[in-house]
Amino acid sequence: MKRKSKDGRVAPGIVVAIALFLGIAVARPAPGQNESGLAFVHFSGRRMLADIRVLSSDQFQGRGPGTDGEKLTIAYVEKQFRAAGLEPGNPDGTYLQNVPMVGIRPGPNMDLTFTGAGAPMHLAFEKDFIAVTRYPLKDVKLDGEMVFAGYGVQAPEYKWDDFKGADVKGKVLVVLVNDPQIKKDGELDPKMFGGKAMTYYGRWTYKYEEAERLGAAGCLIVHETAMAGYPWEVVRDSWAGEIFTLPTADANSHNPFVQGWITHEQAQALFKAAGYDFASLKEKALNPDFHPIPLKMRAKIEIQNSIRRIESHNVIAKVSGSDPTLKNQYVIYSAHWDHFGIGPEVNGDKIYHGALDNASGTAALIELGRAFANLKTKPKRSILFLSVTGEEQGLLGSEYYAEHPLYPLSHTAADINMDGMNVLGRTRDITEIGMGESSLDEVVAAVAKQQGRTVRPDPETEKGFYYRSDHFSFAKAGVPAFDPDGGIDYIGKPAGWGMKMRDQYTEHDYHKPSDVIKPYWNMEGAEQDCALYFGVGYSVADTAQMPVWKPGSEFKAIRERSLRGD
Repeated sequence: MKRKSKDGRVAPGIVVAIALFLGIAVARPAPGQNESGLAFVHFSGRRMLADIRVLSSDQFQGRGPGTDGEKLTIAYVEKQFRAAGLEPGNPDGTYLQNVPMVGIRPGPNMDLTFTGAGAPMHLAFEKDFIAVTRYPLKDVKLDGEMVFAGYGVQAPEYKWDDFKGADVKGKVLVVLVNDPQIKKDGELDPKMFGGKAMTYYGRWTYKYEEAERLGAAGCLIVHETAMAGYPWEVVRDSWAGEIFTLPTADANSHNPFVQGWITHEQAQALFKAAGYDFASLKEKALNPDFHPIPLKMRAKIEIQNSIRRIESHNVIAKVSGSDPTLKNQYVIYSAHWDHFGIGPEVNGDKIYHGALDNASGTAALIELGRAFANLKTKPKRSILFLSVTGEEQGLLGSEYYAEHPLYPLSHTAADINMDGMNVLGRTRDITEIGMGESSLDEVVAAVAKQQGRTVRPDPETEKGFYYRSDHFSFAKAGVPAFDPDGGIDYIGKPAGWGMKMRDQYTEHDYHKPSDVIKPYWNMEGAEQDCALYFGVGYSVADTAQMPVWKPGSEFKAIRERSLRGD
């Protein structure tokens, strides 16, 4: 029995030893393991909490890319990797992969104006709208006719096309957030856009990509908290400051596409000024016969940007595999080290500490590195520990790695991603984001069973989490990816407590300076989940067959082409 403090948290100084059954991963007892196949792997919540405390401290200034906070962060992660005995992960003998980025900071005095009927509507930056361009241009002007394009989706597999061949070149599109919510017999139809679950068509990234592909000059997404899964303040705080993008060779030859958000209230006022009822048009957009509707309004904005180019960094370490024929194949553990740096002041604090998001995942990555480094017999495949930059800027560090892999993706068996650990205590379950996509389901279920836990699918599939963290960069490149999240059935807590705490975090702390270590944190949950992630990674690394995407997965064909070398 573990010694606990009076409030139920693990007492400082206690290293928790978790007995993890690896019979699913190790066909024979390895040296240093007993004949039953039990491997005693130690995970310390105290150590992880110490790492989180450093990474989320004022000194690290919110870990923004291209800042002194980045310098401190990557130096700290590298120091911990070295101290754990991990090898440099870059074949050049270093622990760093350079990631070039372009920083774009819009001026704060921009004015978005809607004209066409009655008095002009002037929207206030941050309060009513956000608008940016991801092209490195100092002066950007947008002046175009506005068109309501429903959900902004072209999805032939669902026989859905919100554009119907309409020419939207040079127009400013107004689109709704998320997927079309199509109902059948009063319930969301699972055969249309995943039912409750968000598809990639529902992600804001897709909507901007599609609008730009069709030649639109800009695209404004109407924010609604219930549909987006986060309040307006998250949009404001994520987009109002400096944003980063990966440089492209032809960036200056593009038209300066403008992407933005407007609040639900301003959208209602816009549609009213155009002679429409927002709720009625939103309902109309749920019909597959919907056609784009010219609003007979114009949007005008001028953006003055300051531009800088930086070298950010992924930090990478390695444990070499034990099998000569498989050691050149890899299992990746990933977690992003970055957060939002110093941003808009909230309740007297300008530092976006990012303790849960994602100092906790970074701490778990380091802790898993310690565990693998201390194994007397390593798994057959090699293990990579990848701490990536720029996740909060659109998965930039993981995207860069996927486009410039240090080890071939065709030789990469899986990615296990950690974006926010369970810091609330032990659970009877574990959540698997993207459950049903790959054969990793069976590996996760087997390891969870050894812990006496069940695996449940994402309880908030409508929020599209599978498309919102670094594992997605690997998935869309064909690498099977496991994106775990904490369970919701907490031992010693009443039913519904777990979801209540999730909602509380999203409302009050997500992407806000208040994401700091809380007095009620209980690191036993992080220890328990680290043991599961270790078991999944060890199993994949020690089994000859690589994980595969299941039939029907959108990533299956990509993987097959990659393995063929196409």
